Amino acid sequence: MIYLLGVDIGTSGTKTVLFDAEGNTVASALSEYPLYQPHIGWAEQDPEDWWRATVETISSVIKKSGVNPSDIKGVGLSGQMHGMVLLNKEGRVLRPSIIWCDQRTQAECDQITEIVGKKRLIEITANPALTGFTASKVMWVKNHQPDVFNQIYKILLPKDYVRYRLTGVFATEVSDASGTQFLDVPKRRWSEELLNLLGIDPAWMPEVYESQEVSGTVSSEAARLTGLSEGTPVVGGGGDQAAGAVGNGIVRQGVISSTIGTSGVVFAHMDDISIDPEGRVHTFCHAVPDKWHVMGVTQGAGLSLQWLRNNFGGMEKDLAAHMDIDPYQLMDKQAEKAKPGCDGLIYLPYLMGERTPHLDPCARGVFFGLTASHGRREMIRAVMEGVAYSLRDCLEIIRGMDVSITEVRASGGGGRSPLWRQMQADIFNNPIATINSAEGPALGAALLAGVGAGVYKSVVEACDTAIKVVSVQEPIKENVPVYDKYYEIYGELYRALKDSFRKVAGITR
Repeated sequence: MIYLLGVDIGTSGTKTVLFDAEGNTVASALSEYPLYQPHIGWAEQDPEDWWRATVETISSVIKKSGVNPSDIKGVGLSGQMHGMVLLNKEGRVLRPSIIWCDQRTQAECDQITEIVGKKRLIEITANPALTGFTASKVMWVKNHQPDVFNQIYKILLPKDYVRYRLTGVFATEVSDASGTQFLDVPKRRWSEELLNLLGIDPAWMPEVYESQEVSGTVSSEAARLTGLSEGTPVVGGGGDQAAGAVGNGIVRQGVISSTIGTSGVVFAHMDDISIDPEGRVHTFCHAVPDKWHVMGVTQGAGLSLQWLRNNFGGMEKDLAAHMDIDPYQLMDKQAEKAKPGCDGLIYLPYLMGERTPHLDPCARGVFFGLTASHGRREMIRAVMEGVAYSLRDCLEIIRGMDVSITEVRASGGGGRSPLWRQMQADIFNNPIATINSAEGPALGAALLAGVGAGVYKSVVEACDTAIKVVSVQEPIKENVPVYDKYYEIYGELYRALKDSFRKVAGITR
């Protein structure tokens, strides 16, 4: 038998999944870890937590499946994008990783724009300077922690730190490297021009591979810890969004994905590179060789519903524990009882600032239109609808770039909710499809491993082998005009509150 392993190093935990060559799940395991927020707007994690979780989940999957490790023909890595991992010459982590949702680096973004020039920066990296990207995080360390900066030997991304621990190799791949803002995205290689302008030694950057290429093999020490066979190939893999897109079959023009995880992403494949001149959406290298993708990102998608559950969902959590079900299922049941549009209650999901389309780290979450007649069910539904409105913001910009859209596939934790899928169908006024696997990034990483190991001839062939559409939800016609009216107000609210957001940020910093 042939098996492939996908390891997804996420924000809340690492999930490892073992698949057969047809893409069927054989075994899976999840290990969670904390997020540290020492100040408002900061977000950090300990890279050792990622490695510990990787070892635990790989070991668990091999044990649960009972497979012979020699039958695992390849390992693919996926991971949260943009996180900064700094290593010294001994390969030790210099400081906690500043991760994707951290918002402390607006001054560094302004600094990068001034040094490089806004137009030239977009020409090289296809994006404006953003607080979420890795470059501004490295510049923050340069400006605020020079003692750490002066010890840097390598700069890695989260999944690539795990790769280093698995293989001993310093490497990355084009899709994840696109989100560092150090990569020349059109040319798919590090930009020495940009690195030199920012005072970053090009030698600090790992080697860049295409996503399906073998970057190294499992070391003897990693084999001992995980149970994998020494010498098992480890491919480039992908940033979580690109790997998730492969895991959803988003490898042809016209098929796009709408993903609700911690963040929310609308993702479209492009055969040729196209860049939004205003930088409102991100153009990155795809995990498909010599292809690109465009994606819009909302920072606080699933995070918003998780925040509501954690802080106000004690009833659901307690009842769900007794019923042995997910508390989100109970929240869905309550939200179903509220009317579409929640009788005027609108939620802005800006808990961690916002990317698309506002590029505003100062944005804040808002409930608007709250009255005495609104209750728990409306609050839950408003959060879900607000996330869908934010994803429509992404979709509208992508449509405006003349990217063809023939099919939208739902994915991520939110994609498992029939109610949330229906909201997207109604708010997008577009059918929403689901596929036969919900493993997303882990499946995508495993399929890329299969290409690198020679199990499949190409990424497209791998997706055609493993991925099938199993359901389609059509828009409910009477809901579409209701949501159109509220979506217009949703857009007006940000514009009305923008200055107030900035004033609050000035006070709380």
